[in-house]
Amino acid sequence: MDFKFLVMPKRSSIPSSDPIEAAAEAIARLTGTEPAQPAKNAAAVSLGRLGGLKGGHARKKKLSKAQLRAIGKKGAAARWKKRSR
Repeated sequence: MDFKFLVMPKRSSIPSSDPIEAAAEAIARLTGTEPAQPAKNAAAVSLGRLGGLKGGHARKKKLSKAQLRAIGKKGAAARWKKRSR
């Protein structure tokens, strides 16, 4: 028996919970057109990426070793904290 066809297909996308957006996507699929995407400002995108690329390193340079250690300890404590359910 050949088992390669018994694998379930992966979900291509999660349907939108917004009914208007879901209707627009359904109409776009039926008509064969792409749904309209809002245009992004290229300058804002590049600035946001620039800030994201250097943000953590710039912050690390400003902090003393003691401050950096305290932040690390606090993060580790938060990750390993027992959660009440």
